[in-house]
Amino acid sequence: MDVVFFVLEIVGTVAFALSGALTAMKKQMDLLGTIVLAMTTAVGGGIIRDLLIGRTPPVSLVNPLHPLIAVGVAVIAFLPFVQKWLSRTNNTYDLIFNLADAIGLGVFTVVGVNAGFTALGEPNLFLAILLGVFTGVGGGVLRDVMAQNAPTIFVKHFYATASIIGALACALVHMYWSELAASIIGTVVVIVLRVLAMVFKWNLPKPKYFVER
Repeated sequence: MDVVFFVLEIVGTVAFALSGALTAMKKQMDLLGTIVLAMTTAVGGGIIRDLLIGRTPPVSLVNPLHPLIAVGVAVIAFLPFVQKWLSRTNNTYDLIFNLADAIGLGVFTVVGVNAGFTALGEPNLFLAILLGVFTGVGGGVLRDVMAQNAPTIFVKHFYATASIIGALACALVHMYWSELAASIIGTVVVIVLRVLAMVFKWNLPKPKYFVER
């Protein structure tokens, strides 16, 4: 079972690192900027989670595996022929970015939920969901802020809401079934909701009578 969780975390790290690298390149950042944004997106949520539960120094700063994977993803994405393929059309960029972001969000939401249960050693639904959402969206928020974009969780694509629903599903299954089943179900719920939101343009309501001046 540990192997399954390890693979899930690697997949999530690669996915989030790719979304960070794509954002950096679209903003015309250089190689260092691309690496920094990829690393921030990949491990930022986990660092926030660890600080919230008093786990210091954060795991990703003690074990450099995930940051190094993010660096590798950024370097590969920065290669000219890879850049050319990733940026063939806006549709190609949007599809790859959104899918990578959805996978990363799903994986790290359940990683945070599992960390919430481990932190106290007893079921605490609120803490588990909170840590799941912070772990899932934290890296993306830092990515958007560093790229001077409005954080995705506040403006479009049913983003944080998908993480909340997935974290709730994961936590409930975790309490009454098994950690493995909870992780798989939670991840799938988040990814499916994100994909459906992209396809059907789901967004939460926005104010109708206030406009930016």
